Amino acid sequence: MRIRDIVAERHSDGVMAGHPLLANLFVPEVFLPEQYFDSVRAESTTNIPEVRLMMAVLEEAIASYQRYAIEPVRRNLKGFRDARQWIDSTDTTWPYSFENVCAMLHLEPEVLRYGLRAWREARLQASAATRPYQNPFRRVAGDRHAIVRKRDRRRHQN
Repeated sequence: MRIRDIVAERHSDGVMAGHPLLANLFVPEVFLPEQYFDSVRAESTTNIPEVRLMMAVLEEAIASYQRYAIEPVRRNLKGFRDARQWIDSTDTTWPYSFENVCAMLHLEPEVLRYGLRAWREARLQASAATRPYQNPFRRVAGDRHAIVRKRDRRRHQN
């Protein structure tokens, strides 16, 4: 069957009988001007060094938040607190604030905050459900009182 015959079989609704894959071949793609210019703008802004830096800052903050959100170890607690404080901040006075970074990257800051909080709550609930029961009383080996400070050898050598 030739393409001319397929086009002749076209229904009034625009779908070709028996050839649904070829139906999309002859349908023009329609873009609104906003869709076209948004995609062009998005492609061109990723080449700007400041925008790439903002993307890296946002990625690192989210990675730090997710890395230490569930069980922050004491040495990592500062990184988690800094990331959480930066994400929760609504300050727009400095250029690399969370609000300004999201605005430059065309992201909604409240949606990101809500998503991160929901992610953390879900992970906390999942980890609490799978955490094994720990006895509140510490189990100690038989020689627990054998831990003493080292003797001063000079005093005992005389």
